[in-house]
Amino acid sequence: MSIWWSLHLRRDAASVPLARRFLLGTMESAGVDPDISFDLSLALSEACANAVEHGGKYDCASGSAGEGRDVWEEPSATASGQYRVTAYLDGEKCRIEVADSGPGFPTAGGPHTSKRQPGTGLPDPQYASYPPVTAEEGRGLCLIEQLADHVHFGNRPGCSGAVVSFDKVLKRREGALLMVS
Repeated sequence: MSIWWSLHLRRDAASVPLARRFLLGTMESAGVDPDISFDLSLALSEACANAVEHGGKYDCASGSAGEGRDVWEEPSATASGQYRVTAYLDGEKCRIEVADSGPGFPTAGGPHTSKRQPGTGLPDPQYASYPPVTAEEGRGLCLIEQLADHVHFGNRPGCSGAVVSFDKVLKRREGALLMVS
């Protein structure tokens, strides 16, 4: 059995805990170990917080905020105030994707992917550079890399929107009734 869902959320701080609770409920129903559920929910919270803060309208012609396309190519006036969260639980893996309609990631070097280095437990050096120790923000992407097994930062095809996707191998809690396979 596989579980798949997609949420279209407003770029509002209140949407972050909503997405997190939705994911935690899905993980609980699927019998996923609470530690794995916590890691994925924290990574999701960071990705959603980035979409809320950075994922607004973007004008690809001028390279600045303005009347850009929305996440789903709809002409709706409010759609650019949204972002999308999609989760797939299939077999022993959970994959999560958060897409917005902001300016996206800098394109120098193209999309970036991170996999854990064999035997170290640490991801390969990645797009997310570590912020200064005294910085009050800027750790979200680094945190996602530490919590997930595989991470991809990229831009939507076309001119606007960042996509953060990550996955993690699932462990089941003892006595789980529903097993996703």
